[in-house]
Amino acid sequence: MKKLVRDKIPEIIASKWEKCEYFIADDNSYEVSLLAKILEEAIEVSKAENDTELKEEIADLYEVIDAFIKYKNFSHEEILEIQKQKREKKWGFEKKIILTKY
Repeated sequence: MKKLVRDKIPEIIASKWEKCEYFIADDNSYEVSLLAKILEEAIEVSKAENDTELKEEIADLYEVIDAFIKYKNFSHEEILEIQKQKREKKWGFEKKIILTKY
């Protein structure tokens, strides 16, 4: 199993007198792992069974997206500005429109 985990996970495992093996990813592996983690967390969001769980999963998704933004050396302001521009041009998702044919 190769899975990107939060920084303190090996320490937490060791504190329980359990063993784990891990390595520090190179840049390419880290980027691929971050993208896989984004998908994993998005799936977890879709599987949440209640609002409390949903909030936890959304927080995890935000965390990995934040890590990806930092890794790519993007600024949060730049991303938010692009989001704003797209919202002004195409609007958001508040009207709940589901396209059935194009």
